[in-house]
Order: sequence, then C-alpha cells, then structure tokens
Amino acid sequence: MKARHVIAGAVGALLLSGAAQAHRQWMLPSSTTLSGNESWVTVDAAVSNDLFYFEHNPMRTDNIRVTQPDGSEGKIENSATGKYRSTFDVHLTQPGTYRIASVSTGIMGSYMVNGEQKRLPRGTTKDNLAGAIPAGATNVQTTEASNRNEIFVTLGAPTATIFKPTGAGIELVPVTHPNDLVSGEAATFQFLLDGKPAAGLKVTAIPGGIRYRDSLGQMDLITDKDGKLTITWPQPGMYWLNASTGGGREGGEAMGAPGSTAQKPQRPAGPPQRRASYVTTLEVLAP
Repeated sequence: MKARHVIAGAVGALLLSGAAQAHRQWMLPSSTTLSGNESWVTVDAAVSNDLFYFEHNPMRTDNIRVTQPDGSEGKIENSATGKYRSTFDVHLTQPGTYRIASVSTGIMGSYMVNGEQKRLPRGTTKDNLAGAIPAGATNVQTTEASNRNEIFVTLGAPTATIFKPTGAGIELVPVTHPNDLVSGEAATFQFLLDGKPAAGLKVTAIPGGIRYRDSLGQMDLITDKDGKLTITWPQPGMYWLNASTGGGREGGEAMGAPGSTAQKPQRPAGPPQRRASYVTTLEVLAP
C-alpha cells in the first residue's frame, strides 16, 4: 500500500469520525445474509449528511480489502467511482462470514524549528518518527490515527474466523454475530482498543433513513469495564454504528492573549497522541 494512501485515509477518516460530525462515512451492502453455494454482493460507499443517501462525496475504494471466511484475502470487483458515491462487487465463493474493510493507520503532526512550523513528511511511522523530527525542534505535536470502516456479509451459516483481533485500533469482537441481529432483541458486542478491552468507549448507533424523519433516532451507549455493551434494536433496518477515542493534539497549547508576551511552551518530542475510530453498517431484521 502506498504511503500517501495510508496517510490520506487516516486523515479522511479522522475528520469524518465521531458522533458530532456533519458528514458520515459508510459502506452499504446490497445484502448481509445470502444463501446458496456462491453469490454476489454489491456495496455502495459514500460520505454524506443523511445516512445511506448520496449527496456529498464518494468514498475511496483503493484501500478496501476483503477477508474471506477461511482468513484468505479476497478482492473487490467492478469498482467505479462517480460524483457522489463509489460502488463495487464482491464474489462470495466460500460459505461463512466475510469482512469488507477499509483500515488505515498514520502518524501526522508538526513541529517548530528556527521559528518556522514544519509538518511531518508523508509515510512517517512510529518506527521512523524520531528520525523525522530534527534536533532542536520544539512544540512537537504528533497524532497516531487508526481508523477502521468495515461491514460483514455471510453466505450460509455465520462463522467467526475473521473476528480474530489484530491488536491495532478499535475492533469489534461480537458476542452476538453482526449478521444475526433481530429487532426487539438484545445484541452484545465487545470493543477492543489496541487489543485490550475498551472500557468507557462512547458508541453511537443511528438507524438509516434520517432524511425522511424528524428525529435522528440516535442511541448513545458506553462500554463497560470489559469493553462490552448491549443494544436492543427498536426496529428493523440498516444501522450506522460509530465509536471513536482521542481528542486534543499533543503539545497544542495556545499562545497568550493578544498583546501578551507569553510564548508557546517549548516541548520536546513525546509519544504521539492516540486517536482511533470505528464505523460499521449493520442490518437488523424483523422478528
């Protein structure tokens, strides 16, 4: 994967993550559960104000990867990007659950040297971060952003092979399988942050179709000490689920008031501020 795609994806998802943003990034499969020996699913991918409605920007597809039920890598086919959305197909040839995901991680930031602000070069990682910042640099601000946008599709009976955690960013570990959701019934999910239970993580679930109703219908939840939460789905339909963590930038103190002689504190390079976001689309069926 090219570095510019990693950084661009991290920046884009970072700007789009969180419950308060105006634009939401999403993928919408034509179906999440299919039968037979093989089948196809078509996926729309976009960024919009109204969930699952095309009116803002397409989502890039060059970073989307398919994981097949046996853990091997699949592929997207017939990819196309228009003015407001991207679309692609996935050929399902194995029984079980597939993951279709866009995952990105990048180090972003800036520093001051000789009175001038410089930005970290593209392709900066935790391993080469120290070498990317010159000696004597001050007011170093760095952010490590991990972003995951994924959906799940099952051919035949659901399987759990693809849910083995990678230990990077926010990940969903289902107690209730995400392709086995029914309105009026409770579903339990566990969230991990860098491989550990994400306690106190804020999670938002919003049903689609918000363009055609007055209320957003947003459900705000918080994970327990084990990173788990339970959702009872109020109605069938497609739901957008988002979780995010991280905020201010490392070393980002403000200058003094106008006319003040106060200066920004001179700070050496330190560990990057950690940010992570997670997005998925879930289908909830009628009883």
